[in-house]
Amino acid sequence: MRFTKWGGKLHWHFPVTPLGTDEWGSWYGTPQGARIQRGHEPAQVQEHDFVTLIPAEGWYVAAFNTHANWRIDLYIDISTPPTITGDLIEAVDLDLDVLRARDGRVMLDDEDEFAAHQVRYGYPPHVITAAQTEADRLMAEVTAGAEPFTAVGRAWLARYAASGAR
Repeated sequence: MRFTKWGGKLHWHFPVTPLGTDEWGSWYGTPQGARIQRGHEPAQVQEHDFVTLIPAEGWYVAAFNTHANWRIDLYIDISTPPTITGDLIEAVDLDLDVLRARDGRVMLDDEDEFAAHQVRYGYPPHVITAAQTEADRLMAEVTAGAEPFTAVGRAWLARYAASGAR
């Protein structure tokens, strides 16, 4: 998985293993101990398993986390529609994030970064509109407990964690 920022600057990148597909899209796993990296910073060791949903359609990438002590169980990056080419998944991170805390609170994060980057990087108007529309839609869906953000995502995560895949 490789995220860039607008203009092609390398952002988060990490290994993923294909898990399968369903009506929601393609699912991938990343194990505890994997090396994840932001840009060209030193790599970090992933502290817990997580699964990533690359949606069948949409301007986002969703990650479901297992770590009980990490306060966020669902992290959705608003991005350009992800593309899969061979073994590489790519998307441009558009700053906004929809987060669900373990206590059920749903939050929209990085609105200030989104506003600043619209000016700094010259996001086209259609990208700004699509990102904001997707963030609003996902905030409503996650708040309402819509799938695949509840039982479906948790089931993929449980299967992956139980598989012991490393």
